[in-house]
Amino acid sequence: MMLNFIKNSSTLFLLQLYLSFLFISIGLSVGANQPTYLYHICPNTTTFTPNSTYQTNLNNLLSSLSSNATTSEFHSVTAGKGSSSPIYGNFLCRGDVNATVCRDCVTFAVKDIVKLCPVEKETIIWYDECQLHYSNKSFFGTLSNSPGGAYLVNTGDITDLYEFNQLVNATTEVAAIEAAKGVGGEKKYATKDANFNGFQRLYTLAQCTPDLNASSCRTCLTMALGELPTCCSGKIGGRVLLPSCNFRYELYPFYTQNATTPPPAATPLPPPPGPSPSPPPPGFISSSKARTIVVIVVPIVVALLLFILGFCFLTKRAKKKHTLAEGRDDITTPDSLQFDLATIEAATNKFSADYKLGEGGFGEVYKAWKLWKEGNPLKLLDPSLEHSYSDNEVVRCINIGLLCVQEDPEERPTLKTIVLMFNSCSITLAAPNRPAFYNRTDAGMPSMGIKLDDSRSDDFPQSINEASITDLYPR
Repeated sequence: MMLNFIKNSSTLFLLQLYLSFLFISIGLSVGANQPTYLYHICPNTTTFTPNSTYQTNLNNLLSSLSSNATTSEFHSVTAGKGSSSPIYGNFLCRGDVNATVCRDCVTFAVKDIVKLCPVEKETIIWYDECQLHYSNKSFFGTLSNSPGGAYLVNTGDITDLYEFNQLVNATTEVAAIEAAKGVGGEKKYATKDANFNGFQRLYTLAQCTPDLNASSCRTCLTMALGELPTCCSGKIGGRVLLPSCNFRYELYPFYTQNATTPPPAATPLPPPPGPSPSPPPPGFISSSKARTIVVIVVPIVVALLLFILGFCFLTKRAKKKHTLAEGRDDITTPDSLQFDLATIEAATNKFSADYKLGEGGFGEVYKAWKLWKEGNPLKLLDPSLEHSYSDNEVVRCINIGLLCVQEDPEERPTLKTIVLMFNSCSITLAAPNRPAFYNRTDAGMPSMGIKLDDSRSDDFPQSINEASITDLYPR
């Protein structure tokens, strides 16, 4: 019975064909590394008719993608170009997987996609190791958001939420920048890890399709990272999947680190041991012990010297600051001299005694106070300078000068305030009181050098405060 069955040539051919498919299926399921399925999208808005031209082109496209998975990590194919039903597709393997893993992942993707999306014109399927995407519209070299994206999270929660989110944002940002480098056609893949809390590390991965330029890749990853607050805030792991790019982060290594990091250099073998040294004589300190003593003592001595020098420096600086604080209102630099000697001599008629009203702790005091109290401060101005300055500016300068020689030191302005008075005309000046050690004399009577009491009220008429008159100045 069996012999008659085998002798039939047509039956024998069918049996051989069946056994071939059986062995191929067994080899595919046993020999291939089955990838980790993540998600797929196939909207039913556009579909095709079975056994149509589109399905023929789709079969050719999937066959071409599967055959090219052995030689590259990324490949694009157009099937039916020039026909009424062209179809465009590509696959992308994760940047760290080898050729065998990439081939197996694409093979499973081709087999699974026709089962999950049998009549849809546009589909995409993601695995942990690769992704496969095809459409009736060209998306090569462009940032594609169709047919959509997805995000997955590790449901474990994190305790240090704020610090962890900050670390995730910073680390994924660095990975995205690194992945986007390079021109179109180059591999766009980067990983970055960082220390989290001393005993845990954060691992991140970012990848774009190589046909994108750097700008489009950066834009795509920015869009993906923008989903972090929505999808993954406070989670110990997560990923965002888009047709043109994806990123992922976890608290454990999920990629092959040597794919982006060069292997460490080989450690040289130690030299063979030499003969044992003879024991040292009694009281002898070996060189290793002496070296240990030096290593311990020298840093201590250096640290002690640095401490002493630092203490002396800080003490000296503190004394200097104290001295400067006590004499901050003293005029100690030549910068305080506003007029040269020739100008002062011209204004005082070569220090004539006729201009002298008294003397005291601030040096000789001239006619300024008397003219101010009489309401004639402009008479103090040298006739040769009469038409060179504004009257208000002259009155303001005299006012500031009289404020600087007040008897009460608390009423004298500081150098900082004086500079501000000269530079800003919007500040209203206070009316000055009688200067220190000013000797009041009657008309035509010589000064007796008698100091008046501390009263601030006297019989002199009050001058008009012309310095408070507002002048307009350019800004």
